[in-house]
Amino acid sequence: MVDGDFNLAFSETWGSPYDPQAFASSWGTPDEAYHVALDGLKEPYTKDVLLGKISDVLTMESEAEREEAWTEILKAMHEQATELPFSGKRIPAAVSRRLTGYAPGHQQFDYPVHSIRVLSGPKTVTVSPGAQTGLFSNETGVGRLDPHSYRPNEFFANNWVYDGLVEYGAGGAIVPALAETWAISDRQDGQPGQEYAFKLRQGVKFHDGADWNCSVAKLNFDHVLAMPLVGPDYHGWYATPDMIDSWGCEDDSTFVITTKDKYYPLLQELSFIRPLRMLSPNLFMGGLESDPLTQNSCPEAWGNVTEVTEAGNVTVQCAGMVGGGVSAGGQAAGTGRWKYLKTEKDGDAIRAVHFGVNGDHWDAPSGSHAEEIVVVAYPDDASVKSALLSGELDAVLGSGVLTEADIDDIRMNHGDNVHVIIHGVDKANIIKKELAGLDEPAMSLFPKDTPYTGAHLTPMPDYDIEKARLLNCPV
Repeated sequence: MVDGDFNLAFSETWGSPYDPQAFASSWGTPDEAYHVALDGLKEPYTKDVLLGKISDVLTMESEAEREEAWTEILKAMHEQATELPFSGKRIPAAVSRRLTGYAPGHQQFDYPVHSIRVLSGPKTVTVSPGAQTGLFSNETGVGRLDPHSYRPNEFFANNWVYDGLVEYGAGGAIVPALAETWAISDRQDGQPGQEYAFKLRQGVKFHDGADWNCSVAKLNFDHVLAMPLVGPDYHGWYATPDMIDSWGCEDDSTFVITTKDKYYPLLQELSFIRPLRMLSPNLFMGGLESDPLTQNSCPEAWGNVTEVTEAGNVTVQCAGMVGGGVSAGGQAAGTGRWKYLKTEKDGDAIRAVHFGVNGDHWDAPSGSHAEEIVVVAYPDDASVKSALLSGELDAVLGSGVLTEADIDDIRMNHGDNVHVIIHGVDKANIIKKELAGLDEPAMSLFPKDTPYTGAHLTPMPDYDIEKARLLNCPV
């Protein structure tokens, strides 16, 4: 946004799991559009007033109170026409009929391919996913596949390989992941924050065989939340890093996070795809004994990051992952549903990245599901469409891969099987119950005694629920 005469910002809708708090956290940042737009707000809801109300709502424990408070805040913005929600992204998916079961994920770049079932053909599924660059890049691929940093890491791949303590579920529900349960209580030291005690899932191993336990959870938090990295240029782009006061192990299976103040979005923000997903201790420089200040898992390209404090300067030395991550020919190891297998290259260009199912995952799919996912790089959308229609490619997941015209063509000319609907409608029963049985089921557009009407066309458009089921799910 460029400064001008109007206090207005145009926006796409914000996708889950970003709620009003995540949206509002950008208002106080000078290089964000909303920071400028809010300067012109009139009494009684000036920018300072709204930011104060947001601070208040974050400490509210009652969901009803939070709903009322956010309604007041967003209504104030709406009435002053501070922003114009212009469009909302629709995240398309085009999936081969040899597959079934795929449903979109619950947050941005969340492609839950573990839900895909294979009806026919190989259990290796080829996909062209929407990436941060739009079309999946043959230059950067999935990046380092590093859970503790950002571009060129791809969200979708990090989400497949790495788990967090919790997951973001349907309707914003927070569901267990590496933590099976959690309990929230007020701090015992009289401070205003809370303690979150997470009971960790037992028997979990990382893809490289390392054990998951509280020491590993603490190691990951130690590195991500090292003081110089919680600033806005690094992990401080959202509020949780600053809201966490301390973390540690009550015992080997109980990880405790203590907040500075009551902060209701904590669990939701722990579900984000980055940066608090869990990396195997074997991939930290120094392993379990890795020093978060001198051997931090942050990318080497970040160099040394220094925080100036009253007690003196604190510096983090970024050492990256052992082996440099996937983009450097190294490995990646989380506990997620998919294991990184390999990257295929043609010279310097990435052709495909392979992931294998993690059969030891607590939510591992059954035998009819995909066993391998191959992310294929294409030079352009025309190549993606051609591969999809030829059967070379099984699925396109996400936006920015196909053009709007391509999607419309596939929807209109290669879409749902209307025969399923024809054979799934019980016309006779509807006529009996709703039309008093006075009509009769029609088998053609014209009466049977009308010439040239195709009255004897076969197969007949009759009710046959078993045929409909077979057409919809042919196994």
